[in-house]
Amino acid sequence: MNRTPRTRYLYYMLSGFGAISLSILFFFALYRFQGLGEAVDKVVDILAPFIYGGIIAYLLRPLCNWYDQTLKDLLPVKMQKLANPLAVTFSMITGLLVIYLLIIMILPELFTSIQNIWLTLPDRFNGLIDWGYETFGEHDEILVYLETAYDSLYSTIDKWVNETLVPSITNIVSGVGQSVLRVLQFLLDFLIGLIVAVYLLTSRKKFSKQAVMLIRSTFKPKWAQLILDEIAFIDKMFGGFIDGKLMDSGIIGLLCYFGCLIFKFPNPLLVSAIVGITNVIPFFGPFIGAVPATILIMLENPIKGLWFIAFVFALQQLDGNIIGPKILGDRTGLSSFWVLFGIIFFGGLWGLVGMVIAVPLVAVIYDLIKRMVFRGLHKNDCMEVWDEYTHTYGEEKPIPRPADISKEVKREKK
Repeated sequence: MNRTPRTRYLYYMLSGFGAISLSILFFFALYRFQGLGEAVDKVVDILAPFIYGGIIAYLLRPLCNWYDQTLKDLLPVKMQKLANPLAVTFSMITGLLVIYLLIIMILPELFTSIQNIWLTLPDRFNGLIDWGYETFGEHDEILVYLETAYDSLYSTIDKWVNETLVPSITNIVSGVGQSVLRVLQFLLDFLIGLIVAVYLLTSRKKFSKQAVMLIRSTFKPKWAQLILDEIAFIDKMFGGFIDGKLMDSGIIGLLCYFGCLIFKFPNPLLVSAIVGITNVIPFFGPFIGAVPATILIMLENPIKGLWFIAFVFALQQLDGNIIGPKILGDRTGLSSFWVLFGIIFFGGLWGLVGMVIAVPLVAVIYDLIKRMVFRGLHKNDCMEVWDEYTHTYGEEKPIPRPADISKEVKREKK
């Protein structure tokens, strides 16, 4: 389309005005970064029930879809309308039942184990030192340093309790009160989140259709299809990875518990809970969980602590080479470097949540960049660069999406 000089100047003027406006907004955002962060935190606190409800609904959606399809196959035609509400009800009951079983099975024994460890910690530590002296001799510098460090730590804790903790009892009670209020607020938000999850699961198909209509009405057909394809890819990546990782961590926790019972490691349920929960974190999870679990066992029996290290190493090898690939497959296609980078970067930004979602998030970003590079090389007739790269490093071509295929067909027709 040919533009007249007046139209061209107007276009340049609007472009310059838009660039200046964006620069001012960017500078204001940087200048008021702390205020914006506080505003975002405030909005997140207000929307916490909807965030919890969205997470619960997203995790239960595959189960709800399975119930829905199963009920449609079982129910007669006249009762097909009951399939969706029954599926939502069954999926919520299943989720709450799993949480309830975990609580009644794990929490009482966890509390007992932690209480016993806390009450017998000095005796266990002294027993560990005595065992070290009997095994390595009384003149070992490491053991002398360990005993000195324990005495120093014990005196420091005693001094802190007598001089700081007791005089500050009023502040402590106030802090406990605030903590109780936070817990109650979390429980209230979680309860409201369950109600939100019910609404989201009930209307999941309707909301999906509304989102598709919104995207297709806002963007041109080509861009709308690209956006929908990317959303489907993101959903597949996040949903498959997180669900698979939760299942994988549950299996590892059970195997660790049975292994602790077989080898008679102390505090089997507490140790297995630590190993299973931390296994949700990719890459670093096994190491994070192995350290406190090994310390707990070594306080009871140092030799068994060493055996537990070998057991955890074998368990993680089983998970990394057999269980994990069977459940997760090669969903991400990321190298170890990008997995490590994503966990460190997003873990630093968002803590534990960032470490859990880092791998699928980096996989989505990597896929987007990969597609941009592939299209750019194809557009500039430089595919020999891509072929040389794939031949050298074994990189696969991006999986074609419907929008890519239609675009390629149009190009060939031209």
